[in-house]
Parts: sequence; structure tokens; C-alpha cells
Amino acid sequence: MLRLKSLLMVALTALPLAAAAQTFPTKPVKMIVPFGAGTVTDAAARLVAEHIHKATGQAVIVDNRAGANGVLGADAAAKSAPDGYTVLVSTQTTQAANPALFKVLPYNPVRDFIPVGPVSRGALVLVAVPSFPANNVAELIALAKKTPGKYTFAHANASARAGGELFKMLAQVDLRDVPYKTAPQAITDMMGGHVDLMWSDGFTALSQVKAGKLKALGTTGTTRMPAAGVPTIAEQGVAGYELYAWTGVWLPAKTPPEIVNSFADWVQAAAKANAATFDSQGLEPFTMPAKEFAVFQATEVEKWARIVKAAGIMPE
Repeated sequence: MLRLKSLLMVALTALPLAAAAQTFPTKPVKMIVPFGAGTVTDAAARLVAEHIHKATGQAVIVDNRAGANGVLGADAAAKSAPDGYTVLVSTQTTQAANPALFKVLPYNPVRDFIPVGPVSRGALVLVAVPSFPANNVAELIALAKKTPGKYTFAHANASARAGGELFKMLAQVDLRDVPYKTAPQAITDMMGGHVDLMWSDGFTALSQVKAGKLKALGTTGTTRMPAAGVPTIAEQGVAGYELYAWTGVWLPAKTPPEIVNSFADWVQAAAKANAATFDSQGLEPFTMPAKEFAVFQATEVEKWARIVKAAGIMPE
């Protein structure tokens, strides 16, 4: 009888959790994006938000909180209630690179979050305005070596910053970096003649390349990006050059496993359903189970620490 009572108590205790998992969400979900509207992260978040809305019938509100290399938005998400109603959609910038870029962070990208799953990944595109005197990487290197420190590159996140810094190191040239709050703002300034170059995600840059407002000089992956129409930077003589950016979804630490599992299913389904959209943006769907994503994130934290150190970037 005692054993039967114990089993009954366990079953009764599990009922509310099961019911919560089946009915979640019962109100709108807030999706924090620590970068501005019009960025690749914002686009990925809206695709995931649309899928969750269709799957649950609940509204998903995208909340853009750009600033401080994504720190503001990531910190807000980390300090949110672990009830599933606040989600972080971000990148390797806030969840892997920032520990190496800042001496002090108000959040911990591993301890304060539960990884849900990745969404997309892709190489970056090195772009300039059509009037820029170099049309490929070899010509850019020649220009930069002829006039050290003359040319600038914009960056609004860790990937764009590392893209330029790695290029400087491997090509042995001197370029000046110019920080921006958002990638679209940097693109606008470049087209206005205020900055010379940018290592950009395909989503932000390719539409401008297709419109003839920017030109692509190279891409950062190990294989060519068909939508960019140019060889990789490594193919053009910068041996060992490789860089990829990715987006993913996280929940605040201590979020119940049932809710994490629901989000993991929605995120994987959203990524796979939008393969064609990602392809047009120079990206690819990027999926894996939540536990594997946690391992992947840990390796990325280590990798970005090496990248930042090798590129000579001093923590702020």
C-alpha cells in the first residue's frame, strides 16, 4: 500500500507538468533579438516566430534590442523568467565570442541559458561600393600594402570584426576598423562613402550586390557561395582564411525540460521548412538536437577565444 501511495503521489505530481507542456503557450511569447531589424538574426527570428505562431496559435513578438555587440539584448534574456515566454534568438557573437571580447559581461552565455537549437549558418561576403578601386582580393591587398592604414572596414558584430581582423593578419595588411550599432547602418554608411569595406552576412549584403549598389570581392567559407558569384578569399590567395556565422535559439536557465523540448521541435521544423529562403540569402539550414547544440556552443566559445587572440583584438 505504501508503494502504491508513493507511485500515486508521483503520478499526481507529474500531471501539472504534463498539462503545462500540452497547453504551452497560453499567452504571447517574446523573442529577444540582440541586433537591429533587417539583420540576418532578425530575419531568422521572424521565420521561427512565424512557425511557432502557426504551430501554437499564439502570437510571437520579436523584440529588437541592439547595442553593445548584442550584450544588452542577451543580458535582458538571461535575466528573464524561466517560464518559456521569453526566448533569445542570437548568434556566435553573444553566445560564443563576447566572453573573449569583453573583460566583464553582465551575463554568462553558457551558465545563464539553455541551448534550444541552431537555425542557420553561412559564410560572410566581403563587399565594397562599385567605385572602390579594387575588384578582387588580390587588388585589395595590393592597395592596402601601398597605403597602410588608409582603408577602413565596418563591423557591427563579432563575425564582421573577426572577418576583417583575420584578413589583416593572414594577408599582412593594415586596415582600420569602424564599429557600428547595426549591420544595415554600416551598409548604409558604406554606400554613402563613409567606410570602404565590410565583411557582411549574405542576408544584409546580397540584395545590395544584386541591385548594383555594392560589389562582392570574396566570401569567407571553404566553398563558394553561389548567390555572391565570386571566389572565396582563400581561393584568391589568402591561405587558411575561413569564417562562418550562425544563428540559434536559447531559453533562460532553469526553463522546464518540457518547454525546452517543445521549442526544440519548433526550431528544427522552422529551419528545415525555410531551406529555400536561407539559400537565397547565402545561408543554409543548421539543425541539431539541443544537447548536441550545447556541445557545439562550448566548442565555439573556445574557438572564438582563439580567433580573438590570434587576431590581436584587445578585450574592451
